[in-house]
Amino acid sequence: MNWITSYVRPRLNSMLGRREMPENLWIKCPESGEMVFHRDLEDNQWVVPSSGYHMKISARDRLQHFLDNGAFEVLDNPEVPLDPLKFRDQKKYVDRLRDSKAKTGLDDSIVNALGSLEGMPIVACLHDFSFMGGSLGIAAGEAIVKAFMTAIEQHRPLVLFAASGGARMQEGILSLMQLPRTTVAVEMLKEAGLPYIVVLTNPTTGGVSASYAMLGDIHIAEPGAVIGFAGARVIEQTIREKLPEGFQRSEYLLEHGMVDMVVHRHELRPTIARLLRILTKRPAENMVLPAPEPAEETEDVEQDIAAAPEPAETS
Repeated sequence: MNWITSYVRPRLNSMLGRREMPENLWIKCPESGEMVFHRDLEDNQWVVPSSGYHMKISARDRLQHFLDNGAFEVLDNPEVPLDPLKFRDQKKYVDRLRDSKAKTGLDDSIVNALGSLEGMPIVACLHDFSFMGGSLGIAAGEAIVKAFMTAIEQHRPLVLFAASGGARMQEGILSLMQLPRTTVAVEMLKEAGLPYIVVLTNPTTGGVSASYAMLGDIHIAEPGAVIGFAGARVIEQTIREKLPEGFQRSEYLLEHGMVDMVVHRHELRPTIARLLRILTKRPAENMVLPAPEPAEETEDVEQDIAAAPEPAETS
């Protein structure tokens, strides 16, 4: 290193006001390869404007775009044992949890919130894929059950956004036990007569897709989302056949009756609001209802019916 690089260049940079640019200002679209400015993505709800590719979005960002005025109240998740199996692979499970919490600012992969959707109070339950791939463990299972119980107690519909790689392997059988527990919670919500709408995002796989994520009253998928149980490569190795084009994508599942509709992220809010109004028999905002008929006409009809002769008996 000579005096030009060690002295002259730093002095020039300081004089000209040159600053190091962050590496994440431009984000590459996985589908088209286009570089998109990160603020454009944020303003567009993390949908690439040109290709329409739906990128992963954090739970809080989704809530701000989905609920009225971006206002919501986050529910505290129940406390659970952090590492019941004392699991360790390349690093300790407790260390992985600590790193994920520091990176995301979340307690676990589930975020529950209270808010309103076009004036209708709802409970929103969201997977955040940035926390260990949105995996389902004891803490996530408890949080999901709490979301259903809160919906029942407050008599609110529940909207769940699924984004998960499946059960959390570091918790073994305890993770798998969350599948029947959450399934029971779904049934309790349905017994209470409350709507349950599931939005399947990219990806929704494993035990999550094998339980509560496929038990909704209505299933909505985002465009291009991977939805299934096992991965396509595992299936091909098992059956030793080439899978169809677009297998396990939301459009393929729509064609084969596995989901009810595929909806763009920008249209989720009005679409789900419309569905909830139908399911709860609630009129749309500013809807003009037909005026009731005058009471006099009703009384006249009743008098005509009373004055009508009784039909003659037939032998």
